[in-house]
Amino acid sequence: MAEATGLNRADYRFELPKELIAQDPLPDRSASRLLVLDRRDNSITHRHFTDIKEYLSPGDLLVLNDTKVIPARLLGQKEDTGALVEIFLLKRKDLNCWETLVRPGKKCRPGARIIFGDGSLKAEILSVLEDGNRLVRFSYEGVFEALLDRLGEMPLPPYITHKLQDKNRYQTVYAKTEGSCAAPTAGLHFTKELLDEIRTMGVQTAFVTLHVGLGTFRPVKCDNILEHQMHTEHYIVTEDVAAQIDQTKKNGKRVICVGTTSCRTLESAASSDGRINALEGDTDIFIYPGYRFKVMDGLITNFHLPESTLLMLVSAFAGRETILKAYEEAVRQRYRFFSFGDAMLIV
Repeated sequence: MAEATGLNRADYRFELPKELIAQDPLPDRSASRLLVLDRRDNSITHRHFTDIKEYLSPGDLLVLNDTKVIPARLLGQKEDTGALVEIFLLKRKDLNCWETLVRPGKKCRPGARIIFGDGSLKAEILSVLEDGNRLVRFSYEGVFEALLDRLGEMPLPPYITHKLQDKNRYQTVYAKTEGSCAAPTAGLHFTKELLDEIRTMGVQTAFVTLHVGLGTFRPVKCDNILEHQMHTEHYIVTEDVAAQIDQTKKNGKRVICVGTTSCRTLESAASSDGRINALEGDTDIFIYPGYRFKVMDGLITNFHLPESTLLMLVSAFAGRETILKAYEEAVRQRYRFFSFGDAMLIV
């Protein structure tokens, strides 16, 4: 029964040649390709991302995630032995304390001290949490964010092996609210000029915030996907944005999410009747086939990893078999996959 309803992890496998995993961003953000999937007849059209304008109408609302990626990867040395240590910032607990991922963890027990760069930033391991993450307290002189910008590296996904030459290419052009461990990658295709053109057409834009956690790269390991434990991510929907979304729905226009993070934000903040609440909190919403969308009418997204929760989300929106056929077509047509890859519009 689980197999028939898409509740098995194996239902979300597909073959992807390694060379189709994009390792570098294109010189021009909006030069990526666009696969358009129409849910009415499951038709597929191959376009370029700038053609997105042809699929938007006056009064439609694009919802974008304005989170900003922090250079969350810090490389340091143990104070006593000089051993190399990597600290990955996950969630800020207070001014100087962070929940982190530390490698190698076995060598970093409570009390261990790590030095970064010229010693202007230091860290002490306070405790080991239940999931193995470490609570770390930083000490420094000056402004933490400035030190992080100088000493930290962008936390690129594990499937990207090339070094990023320009930090800003792993940020959207509208990134504003710092706190993400990863970029909301569907938004990477937009330039300021393209957004201006879209607004000139009478299409509205609204910004929500969802800080993307490392769990976004965590594969589903349970055979039955219902046993998968989702990571939590912090999100914000303001009153102005909630009112804008509700008005768009009342006007009979479409709410189109830019990225699965915007989708998860809206669906987390929505009442059962589809109204959006102004909220700030944590969400661990898991969207898979069978889910009834309350708000989203269209989705701009990238191509996702096999057996991932994000592939399950787009399958819930367009149908699992339809999505897998679209992915097969994308492979045949040599689309670029994952974070720096091409885009998909589902309407």
